[in-house]
Amino acid sequence: MGAVPRMQTTAGRLARLGFADGARAGRLLDELGSEAAGDPGLLDSLVATADPDLALTSLNRLAASDPAVLGALRSDPGLRARLLGVLGVSAALGEHVVRHPGHWRLLGGEQALRRPAGQELRAELLRAVGAEPGDPEPRAAGSGTATLVALRTAYRGRLLHLAARDLAGEASLTEVTAELSDLAGAALEAGLAVARSEHADPGVVRLAVIGMGKCGARELNYISDVDVVFVAEPREGTDETEALRLAARLAQGMMRACSASTPEGSLWEVDAALRPEGRSGPLVRTLASHQVYYRRWAKTWEFQALLKARPVAGDLELGERYVSAMNELVWQA
Repeated sequence: MGAVPRMQTTAGRLARLGFADGARAGRLLDELGSEAAGDPGLLDSLVATADPDLALTSLNRLAASDPAVLGALRSDPGLRARLLGVLGVSAALGEHVVRHPGHWRLLGGEQALRRPAGQELRAELLRAVGAEPGDPEPRAAGSGTATLVALRTAYRGRLLHLAARDLAGEASLTEVTAELSDLAGAALEAGLAVARSEHADPGVVRLAVIGMGKCGARELNYISDVDVVFVAEPREGTDETEALRLAARLAQGMMRACSASTPEGSLWEVDAALRPEGRSGPLVRTLASHQVYYRRWAKTWEFQALLKARPVAGDLELGERYVSAMNELVWQA
């Protein structure tokens, strides 16, 4: 007697397509309703992601908070590829877009393909903390939890936009690392604006933030600390010791604004250990003090680290002077 063909179940079919839990995937697809059932490309796009189960879970949660996403996915194949690509790779970005459902719209239409300039990222993150991008020394509206949450929300919206283009093959590796570095610089600028809001007269000192390591070389990756060095100069009529104390407080405030834990998490750690004398040295020095250190005591690896130095936030004119002065010492070494 011949074998009776076994009925193909939906769960079995989904498991063969690549879902780890076919039965659960079937339930989630049913919950998406007729809009998803009528989209012939949705299932293929889910299966094409790195983790179809993760992508479907996040899509299900997103559709529950904003059902319009399903119709948009059907009408915009580019949006479908970008959004599902991200949802199938990053639980963190999936959680972000569920909490902020309007952000999925960044991944559709012509805007989804446009690479933002560094100044555009800077302006967007400064406005997120209530600072005016056109001010010479932007000052945030405050330094409380609401401000830090707004910074993280704006940052991750831009990170979502970049990751989607990256996963869809619409940005090269060089473009991705450069944009991540620009985005980090914009966040540092916004963090410094938050730090200024904590002091009555932060303008008595000039403070430049120098990107080092991957950030300085515009080679930053998605999960990395941001290495910096601080250089400060007192403005005319200000005592240098007092100016450096204030600069140190501004630097510490900027670092906290980026690394502090909030309901939206943190951004990343800001690491200033590449400064002269490392963690045992002062957090902030004047340009002259930096020069003295490198002329007298710096080791070869410290000069090598300076090859990647680049002004990323704060007083860019002072930052350029720092880099120019350090470059002279690097090539002499």
